[in-house]
Amino acid sequence: MSQTKQGLAFTPLYRQVRDMLVQRLIDGAWTPGSMIPSEFQLAAELGVSQGTVRKALDAMTAEHLLVRRQGRGTFVALPEESRILFQFFRLIADDGTRIFPESRVMDRQLAPASADERALLGLGIDEAVWRIDRVRSLGGTPVISEQITLPAIRFEGLAAMETIPNNVYALYSEHFGITIGKATEKLKAGAADARTAARLGCTAGDPLLVIERLATALDDTPVEHRVSYCRTANFHYRLDL
Repeated sequence: MSQTKQGLAFTPLYRQVRDMLVQRLIDGAWTPGSMIPSEFQLAAELGVSQGTVRKALDAMTAEHLLVRRQGRGTFVALPEESRILFQFFRLIADDGTRIFPESRVMDRQLAPASADERALLGLGIDEAVWRIDRVRSLGGTPVISEQITLPAIRFEGLAAMETIPNNVYALYSEHFGITIGKATEKLKAGAADARTAARLGCTAGDPLLVIERLATALDDTPVEHRVSYCRTANFHYRLDL
């Protein structure tokens, strides 16, 4: 650890340990659902105290990367529906009810990346993207029309999949080894065009909430761009600070 300490002199030691352990998730050394070594084993391996390892694991648990199970140990978190509901899906009913959406894929295409897509996803001039169009319903009501764009080079097996599940973040993790670490969203007002209105059962020109998301993997590389057009007649976007 001495070299790391010198190179990151102003980074707390537990954060250095946390970053080293996150790299194991990125590299696939620790896979979703697997049990990780004990605090004692990690402390001995890394040459730090158990307290430092505990703080690093606490930080990763708070980030939903690890799950502690009483009497059993610490495990790499699975991208479960309930975790994604609260961490990444923030549209809820006006009465406060949280409903996880159902999804229907309308189209899936492999195409050359546009200039905007190359800039957003850090792609080269000749690279391609997957574009996935889907409609998401809450309680049986179509509420969201969205397009997801993925770098084809990171999702090479997507063509062979007959269906794309509702929980795409679980798909990314389990089939492509990509765990979403964070996402940045931008919100603005918009209006439904004819196609979106037909999908959501509203009238062209009706007001919509437009949510643009850029999601990054644990290594901070962008892996998903998403634009969601949301009807908010009976729903609202909620963020707890």
